[in-house]
Amino acid sequence: MAINKIWHSLAKDRGPFIHQIKTAFFLLLTLTFLLFAVAYASDFTFDTIMFPQTWFTKIMNQTHYKVTDSIWANHNQKDTLAYLPNQKIQKRGSTIYYHIAHPSNYHYILDEPDICSQWDPFLVLMVPVAPHQVGARNAIRSTWGNESTVQGKAVMTLFLVGLTGGSDSEKAQQQLEEESRQHRDLLQSNFVDSYFNLTIKTMVIMDWLATRCPQANFSMKVDSDMYLNLENLMTLLLAPNTPRQNYITGMVMWNQDVIRDKNSKWYVSEELYPEPKYPTYLLGMGYVFSNDLPEKIVEASKEIKAFNIEDAYVGACVKHVGITPSSPPDPSQFRAYLGQYNREDFLRVITTILGSPQQLIDIWEDLKRPT
Repeated sequence: MAINKIWHSLAKDRGPFIHQIKTAFFLLLTLTFLLFAVAYASDFTFDTIMFPQTWFTKIMNQTHYKVTDSIWANHNQKDTLAYLPNQKIQKRGSTIYYHIAHPSNYHYILDEPDICSQWDPFLVLMVPVAPHQVGARNAIRSTWGNESTVQGKAVMTLFLVGLTGGSDSEKAQQQLEEESRQHRDLLQSNFVDSYFNLTIKTMVIMDWLATRCPQANFSMKVDSDMYLNLENLMTLLLAPNTPRQNYITGMVMWNQDVIRDKNSKWYVSEELYPEPKYPTYLLGMGYVFSNDLPEKIVEASKEIKAFNIEDAYVGACVKHVGITPSSPPDPSQFRAYLGQYNREDFLRVITTILGSPQQLIDIWEDLKRPT
């Protein structure tokens, strides 16, 4: 009240001049408040951000996950990344990523724990795939994933997905559960399914093979956009000179530089991987290995700091175990791209990248037609 009386008295004596001072005074107070707010916000961390109490949080086992949004180089969409407390940190630009690869940090939401004891497979094909890519899974199910016996050996195909995230996550999860009931070939773990988390995804695959399917002779990690010629693969695996232990082969990558460009999709910081070059590794599109390796790779991941280039990380774990990746007898059978479709080329390779699920179906139908 006293302040208002003073302002009123001054206003009577000084008129518009005092009114301008009054206005300036309040503007100064407002500006000061805004400056303090900005300073406070600059020190704000994501520690206080958490998901609302939805299905997504319940599925995370009541763990408070920290969340950030990132825009990948060469992409316009946002990837939601979730991470556990105490995970390793990688910075790119102004964004902080956290990453832990050891699979003991995660659990299975959808699982087929007894399927290997029922099938007793010689070869297990493990396909990492995004939850929404139903078309890719169905294309594989109707082509190479439908082959259960090759050259007299049992073959089994399984798909691994992470959490869907997003506003429609509950509906998407219900669809995954229905798909699982229908096909019995779907595994799901509680990491957020994103490009950056491919290392986690691969290590969960290794964990599943080690704990659920140790009786298999060989396994293959093969991407969902791949053509796979199982006849040629089985011929390789059954060859008398193919080792049954400590064996991993595919498209061998030698002497590859670590990318330090922070604008690159494949950037890895020196804090995560200090060496200038990666150890010898197999390109992640598809590599096959003796099934004694998954347990050894999982054990090695306790010692090897995680980084986000999943195939190079597996290479680092393999090196830690003391194993050198093997070049296949015919390296041309593991091809990145074959270019324009030629039937004879596809009959010779083991695996190559395709452009779409429909292309896989079309090529498969042509290869299976009578000649």
